[in-house]
Amino acid sequence: MGIRKLGHYSIRTGDLEASRRFYTEVLGMKEGFRPPFRFPGIWLYLGGDEGDFGVVHIIGIDRDDPQALKDYLGDKEEAALTGSGAVDHVAFLATDLAGMRARLAARGAPFTERTVPSLGLYQLFVADPSGVTVELNYPHDEARALGLA
Repeated sequence: MGIRKLGHYSIRTGDLEASRRFYTEVLGMKEGFRPPFRFPGIWLYLGGDEGDFGVVHIIGIDRDDPQALKDYLGDKEEAALTGSGAVDHVAFLATDLAGMRARLAARGAPFTERTVPSLGLYQLFVADPSGVTVELNYPHDEARALGLA
């Protein structure tokens, strides 16, 4: 099947600092490396999960320049970002990029692809039937072997 394990979940928030304090001060996670995306955010780690890129990704909203976030993850009304509406996407670490691309194409399932800046991870984003965004993260070598990176 290719999916190895849950990679992280992402929360989109209008109050990045409140989220930072909750996850670090209350839950005890550690803020760590985050690629140089063009929108604010933090990646949180449990310790020992650095190779898997953290467990929670907090996505901030730059009200003065929201376009970078819209371009990368799509637009969501800030008023809807409460409860489970704040969950932006669920991510899995995966293998067999070629197989997944073929399965999605065979089903006519639209998806987007990109490489994470500075990490080389290759990503596929696809919506489940309920509209939940699922992110699949593949090793860069798989994308390169297919001529995608």
